[in-house]
Amino acid sequence: MAIKAWFTEENDQDKRLPHHCNPQEFVSPHHLADIGVLYWHLNPKNYENDEELLKIRQDRGYNYMVLVFFQDMLDLCPEKVENYEQKLRNFYTEHIHANEEIRYCLKGNGYFDVRDKDDRWIRIWIRPGDLIILPAGIYHRFTLDTSNYIKLMRLFLGEPVWTAHNRPQDNHPSRREYIKNFTSKVGVGSPLEAH
Repeated sequence: MAIKAWFTEENDQDKRLPHHCNPQEFVSPHHLADIGVLYWHLNPKNYENDEELLKIRQDRGYNYMVLVFFQDMLDLCPEKVENYEQKLRNFYTEHIHANEEIRYCLKGNGYFDVRDKDDRWIRIWIRPGDLIILPAGIYHRFTLDTSNYIKLMRLFLGEPVWTAHNRPQDNHPSRREYIKNFTSKVGVGSPLEAH
């Protein structure tokens, strides 16, 4: 199963909707790789014993993982996620991280929106089995889709760091490094290497 991604339009409608442009403009895995977004599709039912996930973790040096639950936005589940609504608003605020953001969807669905080289939003639909890596310094945001539920595994290099730096962050070291590595016309290696 290939990842689904498309250019999205800004509007005031429910952020959980697909927000396709008219006409629809889909984005290929090659385009995502050109801006540093990597993708694998794995078996989410076997994540504890998945040899492919283990190999990815070893190859990329991910020595720490955490399971995170976002449950039923309609019920808000305050007993499971403290300040649930505020956290979802924070996730949807455009930001960068100083490190890669690695997310593996085990159940449910959601959207990661990332900015491309022309500062256009690309909406990436994350479904069970999708593992994506957003490079440090890429502007992005996250929301649930209308299923209102997602169970994600977060993977980290070293100790977990969740610090978000809201836009603008053009002078942040990770943003400057991202610009240097991914906004020139020079290739970033084989775009399908991760697939």
